[in-house]
Amino acid sequence: MLIQTTIKIFFCSLFSLAFIFPLTAQNKDPYEMTVNGVKVIVQPSGNEIVEIRTILKGGVQNYPAEKAGIEDLAINALSECGTAKDDKNSFKDKLDKVSAEIGGTAGMDYSSLRLNCIKSDLDMVWPLYVDALITPRFDSIEFERIRQDAINTLKSQASRPDNAINKLAKETAYAGKDYAKEPEGTEESVSKLSAAETKAYYISILTRSRMLIIVVGDLDRNLLEKKLQELTAHIPEGKKIKLTRYNYSPAKNSFRAERKELATNYIEGITGAPQPGSPDFNAYTLAMRIFYDRHFLEVRTNNGLSYAPIVRFDGGLSPSTSMIVSTTNPDKYISVFDQLVDKIKKEGFTADEVKNGKNVYVTGFYYKMETNTAQAASLASNEIQHNNWRRSLTINEDLKKVSLADVNRVFNKYVNHITWVYQGDTSKVNPVLFTSMPVNKMPDSKLKNEGKN
Repeated sequence: MLIQTTIKIFFCSLFSLAFIFPLTAQNKDPYEMTVNGVKVIVQPSGNEIVEIRTILKGGVQNYPAEKAGIEDLAINALSECGTAKDDKNSFKDKLDKVSAEIGGTAGMDYSSLRLNCIKSDLDMVWPLYVDALITPRFDSIEFERIRQDAINTLKSQASRPDNAINKLAKETAYAGKDYAKEPEGTEESVSKLSAAETKAYYISILTRSRMLIIVVGDLDRNLLEKKLQELTAHIPEGKKIKLTRYNYSPAKNSFRAERKELATNYIEGITGAPQPGSPDFNAYTLAMRIFYDRHFLEVRTNNGLSYAPIVRFDGGLSPSTSMIVSTTNPDKYISVFDQLVDKIKKEGFTADEVKNGKNVYVTGFYYKMETNTAQAASLASNEIQHNNWRRSLTINEDLKKVSLADVNRVFNKYVNHITWVYQGDTSKVNPVLFTSMPVNKMPDSKLKNEGKN
C-alpha cells in the first residue's frame, strides 16, 4: 500500500508539472478590458479553438421561489427556439455545417451562453451567437417542447432517492434563503411558465450591469473588441446589482426525518464553510478533500456501512459542506461519524495528508484545464464567486502557502453543528444520536504553524 501511494504521488507530481508549464509558457498573457461597461476577460489559448461565454450574474437571486426554473428555461430557449432570423432547424443546421456549438446553462450564482468553434469559422458563427443573445425567438411550439422536457426531467429526478435527499437537505438548511431554490425549478413552478412570461423575464435580466464576458482563444484584440462593442451596444445598461453572500452556520445540531419506502435509508448532513475569496477557502478545500478520504475509509472500508459515502464542499456564494450516505444502519453511521470528527478534533490532520492533498488537487485541476471550455468555466466561476479570475491561473502558488495549521484551523472552525436530514425507515433511526453530537475544539498546539508547511 505504501509503495502504491508513493508511485501515485510521484506520477501526480509529474502530471502537475506537465500541465502547469504548458499553460504558463506557451500562451500569451491573459488580460481584461472593459467594453461598454462590461468586463471582458481574455485567456489566449495557444490553439485554434475559440470559446466565448456571456455570463449573466445572479442565479437563484434573480427570481422568487414560485418562478424557479424560469431562468433555466430562458437560457435553454436561446439556442433551442430559434432567433428572429432563423427558426430552430435553420439555426442548428448552420452550426452543424461547421461543427460549432452554442448553448447555455443556468446555475445557482449565474447563467451563461457559450460559443465554441474553430477560429476560422468565428465570423460565420458569431452572428448566430449575437442573434441568440439579442433577438431570441421564444417560439411557442418549441418553448412548449423544452418546457415539457424540463418537467419530464424533474419527474425523473424526483424518483431518485439521492436527488430527493439533497433537495430535502437544501430546503431544510436554507429555508427562506435563495439557496433553497433549484435552478431547474419544480414541476409546479415550471408547469405554470409561458413563453411570453419567460421571454419578458429574459429581457429583464439581459443588462450590461449583470454581464461578464469570458474569451478563451487566440484572437486579435482590436477585432475582438469591435465584435464585443457591436454586441453590447444593443444591450441596456440596467441597474447596478450586488450579489448577496450568505454564510450558513447552524446554531445547533438538528435532525429532520421523512418516512419513505426505500430499499435503504438516505442521510445527508450540512454544515458551514468559508466564503469564496476569503483567506480560509483554499485551506478548507484541502481539509474537505482529506476528510472525504477519511470518511470513505471509516464508513465504507472499515465498517461496510455505505457503498458510496460522500463529502461534498459547495463553494458557491452561499457555501456549505454536505456528508451523504445511504445505509441500512443509520445509528451505526452517526456513531462512526462522531468518532471520526472527534479524532480529527483531538489529533488534527497530518503533514503528509496536506502535502499529498495539494499534489492531487493541483494535478486534477490542471488536468481538467486541457480544454478551452474548462478554462472559460474556471475563469467565470473564480470571477463571480471569488471576485478574482486570476485565481484560476495562480491556484498552484496559492496552495503552496497553505500550512498544516491552516487546514486544522478551518476544520476546527467550520465543522461543528450539523443539520441532518433522513429519508427511509424512521423506526431504524434514533434522532437523539444525531442531535447530541459533541462539538469539540482542536488543541491550540494543532492550530499553530511550526516549521515548514
